[in-house]
Amino acid sequence: MEAKKYKSLQEFYPFYLSEHQNTTSRILHFIGTALVVLSLITGILFHDWRFLLVIPFLGYGFAWVGHFFFEKNKPATFQYPGYSLASDFILFWDLLSGKQNFKVK
Repeated sequence: MEAKKYKSLQEFYPFYLSEHQNTTSRILHFIGTALVVLSLITGILFHDWRFLLVIPFLGYGFAWVGHFFFEKNKPATFQYPGYSLASDFILFWDLLSGKQNFKVK
C-alpha cells in the first residue's frame, strides 16, 4: 500500500499530531526543539558555530528517542522532512502556548 502524499503543511499537521500521542514523546520533542532554539540563539549571539553543529543532534536525538522507544513508530522526517520540521516548531509553539497538551486525552 502506498503512503498518502500530503500536499500542504495544513493537511500534514493532523497526521503529525496523530504520530505524537505519547506524553513522554511530546516532552522529548519539546525539550529537543527548545534546545535547538537555544543553540541557534547562542551560536548567533556568541558568534560560535559549534552551537550550530549540535542542532541536528539535539533536535533529532530527542525526537527519535521519543519515536523509537515511546511512540513505537517511524519518524515522519524520513518521508516528509520539510513538513515534519515545520510541524516540530508548530507543536512546540502549541505546547508552549497551551493550544496542545503534553498529555493527549
